[in-house]
Amino acid sequence: MSRFPALVVATAWCGAITATVVLAPAQPSLGVIALALAIPCLALALIVRPAIIAIALAFALLALCYWLVSLAGGEPSYAAAAKVFASPLGRFALVGWTFAFMYHLLNGMRHLFWDAGYGFERTPRHVSGWFAVLGSVAATACIWGLIWAGHRS
Repeated sequence: MSRFPALVVATAWCGAITATVVLAPAQPSLGVIALALAIPCLALALIVRPAIIAIALAFALLALCYWLVSLAGGEPSYAAAAKVFASPLGRFALVGWTFAFMYHLLNGMRHLFWDAGYGFERTPRHVSGWFAVLGSVAATACIWGLIWAGHRS
């Protein structure tokens, strides 16, 4: 146990469980502060993630509008937009937006089951949460694998 007390920065409520962000000295002699995030329930993590996903999808909508305007603007503007999306940063953004969309889709399916009254128990809730996360990763990998495979042939 440390000689220095931990400083509680924020506490969030998740059902009957609380998650607390704690600042505690990692090595008091060096004065280094370690950030420890204790999230005892998956549901709290799945509450924060959709907010980040929504912001990512808002930027994806702006990128889609940019692409459509460049398409309507003629060949030179479309070539410039294609160059932006073909850059490493553009491809990273496209893959990230694909993940964000797939997560939003799968999490929406999860909420449809909840609206029907299923999946409120602890185990189904956790399984469906992990399904949304891992399913999004798998769907994103499959989509981009097919895109890159089709691009090479």
